[in-house]
Amino acid sequence: MDRADINELCYITPIANVPSILQHGILSNNLVARLAHRSVAMPEIQACRTNKRIPGAGHLHDYANLYFDAHNPMLSKVRQHNDTICVLRIDVALLDLSGVIIADRNASSDYARFYPVDQGLAAIERDKVLAKYWTHPVNKYEEWEHKSIKCSEILIPEKIEPQYILGAYVANQAALAAFHKLSIELTVEIRSGIFF
Repeated sequence: MDRADINELCYITPIANVPSILQHGILSNNLVARLAHRSVAMPEIQACRTNKRIPGAGHLHDYANLYFDAHNPMLSKVRQHNDTICVLRIDVALLDLSGVIIADRNASSDYARFYPVDQGLAAIERDKVLAKYWTHPVNKYEEWEHKSIKCSEILIPEKIEPQYILGAYVANQAALAAFHKLSIELTVEIRSGIFF
């Protein structure tokens, strides 16, 4: 993947968390545990991530994580929450920060490899990460692998400062109304094609 392929990075979160995020930033799992918040994370995946250590770096839960493409298996898994979740749009300038790591697939995977940004972008399978679909009806192994690659991650030590948040996407009118009730100054638009 080339840097030019990336217009923005993505963070999936309940709309109710947005005011706190705009105050504190997008926090690593270990830091956000100290604050009241809602989560759409799957407990079984979080259990895998809890003790995982990035080679030559910290524990996975010491990093805030983003996706290259929000239209991914994670967003598909939480589709029942479409009225109450959003995708935060994150500035790609974040890739220039010190200590940023790229995982070539879902970071909780046993097969994930971790790289500094330049090497990580080169290792990302652009066509798989940006593909609209990851299902492979004939080959279940290929589907499993593509599903993991589709969730390639950008890992930022500890937190993402609020100034990197560009705006938000929501799935529908109900989510847009919920977002507007927050009375915050952040651009939001319905982008139903991202959601499931």
